[in-house]
Amino acid sequence: MQENYLIHILGRQEIDGEKDEIKLDTVGAYCQRDGHQYISYRDYYDESDPKNYRTTVLKLEGPQKATLLHAGSATRLILEEGKRHYCQYDTGYGTLTIGTFAQKIENNLHSQGGSLRIHYTLDMNAGFLSFHEISVTIKPMK
Repeated sequence: MQENYLIHILGRQEIDGEKDEIKLDTVGAYCQRDGHQYISYRDYYDESDPKNYRTTVLKLEGPQKATLLHAGSATRLILEEGKRHYCQYDTGYGTLTIGTFAQKIENNLHSQGGSLRIHYTLDMNAGFLSFHEISVTIKPMK
């Protein structure tokens, strides 16, 4: 995929009453294929070393289901509005099985980009871990 889109990601999480926010502005790829939408971008561990990254892929299957993958790892988070899924999350030291539950998915993506917002929770061993919100905005590069 050709990296010809500007991607803005805002991630918010709340754990035990403490809130955190992460912002990422990057370039990446966006396409529609076989009825699905794909967003792909590089997640840099250390921005001073351009070789130190992982590729993140967000696959959207219709308006209410998204799968988050990290290339080269076992991470596979399935987020489907109103449904709970058991998923694999690779910590780098081992793989955990966690539960995901998406309360709301707002998919406003079209052929030229658009926006996506997902509200979801994570749990482990039937215990609540955290609340998350991801907002993604995609625009073609000029």
